[in-house]
Amino acid sequence: MIRATTVIAVLKDGKGAMACDGQVTMNEAVLKRGARKIRRLYQDRVLAGFAGSGADCLTLLERLEEKLNMYGGNLPRAAIELAKMWRTDKVLRQLDALLLAMDTSHIFLISGRGDVVEPDEPVAAIGSGGNYALAAAKALLRHTNLEARDIARIALQIASEICIYTNDNVFLETLGEERT
Repeated sequence: MIRATTVIAVLKDGKGAMACDGQVTMNEAVLKRGARKIRRLYQDRVLAGFAGSGADCLTLLERLEEKLNMYGGNLPRAAIELAKMWRTDKVLRQLDALLLAMDTSHIFLISGRGDVVEPDEPVAAIGSGGNYALAAAKALLRHTNLEARDIARIALQIASEICIYTNDNVFLETLGEERT
């Protein structure tokens, strides 16, 4: 059994941040410490993170990018159309993955069961350490003045201290601010 990944997305003040760890684990062994599980899509206006089987995730990211191109970067529409296709296509519905996609206005969790969930609060997480990162990010969002990028980074670091399938090798991507 391959276990890996914590991905968190945070929106705040018109800016977005998505962070992931780099660990890929098989059984009790760490296979990789520096896997990048976030991709920039649609003219760098959308971030997508993934949890699950690597090849399956990359296939779904390609399909999401196709939908974004088809619908002019409209993330809500692209997410819904991807979920419909994922659920009904005989090949795609066998894929084992979860996607987290965001632009500067929306965050969506997308699954192969047809789920397209936009969280009540501007934060969402997936993966083995997702609940730990989510709890930390919600607390930081509610009780600090930190920016989205800092909330995502700190939440992932906290998750890495709790979840054995999450390491502290943080990759961070942002939207709505200068890229460095």
